[in-house]
Amino acid sequence: MARKKTIMKHDILNAAFKLAMRDGFYNFTARKIADELNCSTQPPYLEFDCMADLKHQSIKKIQAHLLKNVFSRHYDDDPMINLDLAYIHFVCEQPMLYRTLWIEDKQSIEEMKEFAHRLGMERLRQKPEAANLPEEKLHRILVGNWIIASGIANLMSTGYIKTTKTQMKEILNAQLADFIYNDRFNPANDVDSTDDWFTSDENLAI
Repeated sequence: MARKKTIMKHDILNAAFKLAMRDGFYNFTARKIADELNCSTQPPYLEFDCMADLKHQSIKKIQAHLLKNVFSRHYDDDPMINLDLAYIHFVCEQPMLYRTLWIEDKQSIEEMKEFAHRLGMERLRQKPEAANLPEEKLHRILVGNWIIASGIANLMSTGYIKTTKTQMKEILNAQLADFIYNDRFNPANDVDSTDDWFTSDENLAI
């Protein structure tokens, strides 16, 4: 008679989610997940195609958690400003998880980039002044907004700056208005489109 399976796929995914939320993906191994479940490494390998598959599903579960518990919080009536403030608070409150998702793990970076883009475009389209803009311009606005929000978040999380909610809203509103009405990052506005200082040989040598 076959032994009854006691550790199910959802148990493994929950353990992987718990491990990633607590320790990040630095030690995201079958052994570590098995330790969470007090079992051998056999169940994770039986239930998932590979560790990359388990990590992918763990990231999806983390994204669902962020949507429900982080990005659903209310800070401001403007949908884009509200998203920015929720993101800044997340970076300051959970810096380890932020680094895990957006900075340190290659697979997570790619999946979180897509997640952030989808969520950002959804919120940006809710702004009346941006609702009917073409996709290309919305993307440019989102990139500019991401740069500013990430800058504030990183500087605040390290204690380099201290700002009030009102000050953050002033900065975020100003940059959104600037990108919407002045069409920043439009290649047509570049004086010299070949002047890519970041990848030039001269700057790489510095």
